Amino acid sequence: MIKCVIFDMDGTLGNTLPICIGGIRLAVQKATGKLLDDKAVIKYFGASEEGIIGKLMPEHKQEGIDLYLKFYRKQHEILAPRPFDGIVPLLEMLKKEGIACVIVSGKGEKSLDISLDVMGIDKYFCMKRHGDEQATGKEVFIAEVLEKLNLKKSEVVYVGDAVSDVLASRRAGIAVIAAAWAESADIDALKNAAPDFLAKTVFEAQEWIKRQNAPALK
Repeated sequence: MIKCVIFDMDGTLGNTLPICIGGIRLAVQKATGKLLDDKAVIKYFGASEEGIIGKLMPEHKQEGIDLYLKFYRKQHEILAPRPFDGIVPLLEMLKKEGIACVIVSGKGEKSLDISLDVMGIDKYFCMKRHGDEQATGKEVFIAEVLEKLNLKKSEVVYVGDAVSDVLASRRAGIAVIAAAWAESADIDALKNAAPDFLAKTVFEAQEWIKRQNAPALK
């Protein structure tokens, strides 16, 4: 029986990945004059935005972080003011059924807080674990969640949009739903990673969770 659903943030709860990449590129350009493509940013994913900016321009790190966070909030309010369709109904269902909702994200703490505030979904999560500059694996954070909430591995499922999410969940010993509803999702790569379930819509993910808990969930 599923007692806790752990969510990724970017590309899973909201369409924030393009804003992250664009914000880091803009921060680097304004602080150093360097023009980067998306790949130059993405290769550092795993670390928080602070960690990525620190690697890209160590001599301008704080300036870059300040520029990034300012851009991130402004563009978030314009481009992703709400979570993906179906996320709020899913969170409401989980809340109604007493299933804990947690976030384990590689994002930095400040940008994660911005996303939850802009999209108005912070109230649904009983625990949040943000990323760090060292690119600590999500399996470490998942283990912390299990310990703090006194959960068995069989009672938890992770929902994330990246192959790395599937692999981290496997290392943590928990089930994983591959979230393939964002335009940025690589469906073929996610299939090859062999998640427990690949959901092309949030509704499909919700129905999978219901089936695991049937007949407990109505």
